[in-house]
Amino acid sequence: MTTTPRFSLPLLAAAQAQKEVTHNEALTLIDALIHAAIEAGPQTEPPVEPGDGGCWLVGADAIDDWAGKEDMLAIRTAGGWRFVAPRTGMRVARLADGKWLRFDGTGWVEPMAITGPAGGSTIDSEARNVIAALILLLGAHGLLISG
Repeated sequence: MTTTPRFSLPLLAAAQAQKEVTHNEALTLIDALIHAAIEAGPQTEPPVEPGDGGCWLVGADAIDDWAGKEDMLAIRTAGGWRFVAPRTGMRVARLADGKWLRFDGTGWVEPMAITGPAGGSTIDSEARNVIAALILLLGAHGLLISG
């Protein structure tokens, strides 16, 4: 079966029987990837009672149905687990804590924490308040983690 180059979505073949199976498989994967939001992860084992449409990040040394699928997106469907390999630069929102994760080509990374201003010989409270507000706004947009 031929697939798309980016996410290996199945393509229909000329004179293929049961085209709806291939088409539905592609739609299932697209449904999970268009707005890539994961429930949690990276984690090493599948959830006990996953709901259809749920998506998780598979962690290192995964077990059970996820064995050998490290760093992949695990998508739960009525037909079982579907796995999608990430591409460099791909981002997902983790619903458990609101953090954005990015795949850097070797693994999933979280944004670095940015702390508020401190130190210095001259203290400018107005500047510090503006910087602290900016950090909160960036965090609210999921662009960084304030710490």
